[in-house]
Amino acid sequence: MARRAAPPNASPAFLSAPTTRRAIHDPNESSFSRFMREQIWAPEKLPGNISIITGVSVFAGGVFVARTFGELFIPA
Repeated sequence: MARRAAPPNASPAFLSAPTTRRAIHDPNESSFSRFMREQIWAPEKLPGNISIITGVSVFAGGVFVARTFGELFIPA
């Protein structure tokens, strides 16, 4: 049996992971829940969200340290 070549730009013959995410439409899902699913926990947005959380936590830690140990920073 002769082997036939695939046409140009053909997809692979095996099933691979889907490249596009299908939206889940749940009529009972609240808008807050949909926001959390699409914007916070989405895998493609997680690195940006982690960097935002890191920046906010470093800022909050700096405020905490300055308010707690601020007296020690002033030379006597």
